[in-house]
Amino acid sequence: MDENLKDLFSRIIEDNKQKILRICRAYTWNKEDQKDLFQEVALNVWKSLPSFREEAIIHTWVYRICLNVCMQYALKRNKTKRSWVEIEGIRIVDDNADIHGNLENKEEIEKLYECISKLNEAEKTLILLFLEDVPYKTISEIAGMTENNVAVKLNRIKKKLYTCINN
Repeated sequence: MDENLKDLFSRIIEDNKQKILRICRAYTWNKEDQKDLFQEVALNVWKSLPSFREEAIIHTWVYRICLNVCMQYALKRNKTKRSWVEIEGIRIVDDNADIHGNLENKEEIEKLYECISKLNEAEKTLILLFLEDVPYKTISEIAGMTENNVAVKLNRIKKKLYTCINN
């Protein structure tokens, strides 16, 4: 086995570990399922690494793999019976986002993520990447849409979440 490939894999997983874990937590609140999803993402990164063509930034490529694994997981589950999700460690307060105002306590944060869990998979992907501070350009590459389309969709998602939170 190529030592350079093993080293690259280790660096990729270490550099992206927290982001992968946060995305996995958005798809399941069960700790064991989160670990399984993380392992599945790591396995997919390992299997795909030899064919990585460096057409995208490595972090963007890892996001795509992670989101694909998590969405496949969601499709296998009965997503209509999903309970609310909890994402620890994602920055909630963003001066540019009007969806959350001053979410200062755990109940408000839980309500936000309960509302996120009700979004369709495409919307959930966009808002999770936004909350991860992923630039619009990178989100557009991951989602396969223009930056302008990302901005429009994110504004609509924010409005949906604002309405959900305030009901």
